[in-house]
Amino acid sequence: MPETPVGDGALWVGTSWKMTKTLGRAREYARGLAGHLSTAAPAGVQPFIIPSFTALDAVREELGPDSPVMLGAQNAHWAHEGAWTGEVSVVQVADAGARLVEVGHSERREHFGETDETVRMKIATALEFGLTPLLCIGESEEVKQRGGSANHILGQAAHALDGLTEADLARVLIAYEPIWAIGEHGRPATVDELAEPFAALSREYGSAVRGVLYGGSVNLDNAADLLGIEGVTGLFVGRTAWELSGYLKLLDIAARCAASD
Repeated sequence: MPETPVGDGALWVGTSWKMTKTLGRAREYARGLAGHLSTAAPAGVQPFIIPSFTALDAVREELGPDSPVMLGAQNAHWAHEGAWTGEVSVVQVADAGARLVEVGHSERREHFGETDETVRMKIATALEFGLTPLLCIGESEEVKQRGGSANHILGQAAHALDGLTEADLARVLIAYEPIWAIGEHGRPATVDELAEPFAALSREYGSAVRGVLYGGSVNLDNAADLLGIEGVTGLFVGRTAWELSGYLKLLDIAARCAASD
């Protein structure tokens, strides 16, 4: 059965660890996070972290059963089970502690052949088993230069969310991550560059989904400005949050932004 929604109305602040951290380092981070948050997140903030598959169960154990931190998986297959060598199912990641599944990241699309259609199927399965899908969308620099950012990301979202009921759509998170702004060589986006894409996402999905997040070269200097953009209801953070100290500072920034609203 679907879980009771959490985090609605809060600012979502989360990080994917990608292919980093051994079990020891994952436990250390999670243990430190649990110690700082205890059983309560900062007011107005919904934290989430997305470890590697190998660390999911260990991180769940360190966070504890009453943790306010939502645990996520970086991917999950659309099939319930079967002969899919090297893949993991939604059932398996849920069993390991995940309550959220990241779907459609640009790295998965570019390097592993993920398409709008496979993203759609993964979202449907995640919802079927009560998990929150985190749909990643974003355009290339080439698309941006042609002035097609808004149309491109709306098209990605429309295909991925096709066929969902109003109730199912209300359980989805969207993360807008322009490809030109993410990764080691990405450049931070300006508030002006993000205004139009978020205006489009807000018009189409702002009142329909659980949250619309921004990700791409988020750091301690620009986090507050990014959270101030109309339509942004959270941050999906990379390297700045890979160390616990950075993540805790981001949570504090978000809490101050939430308090000022």
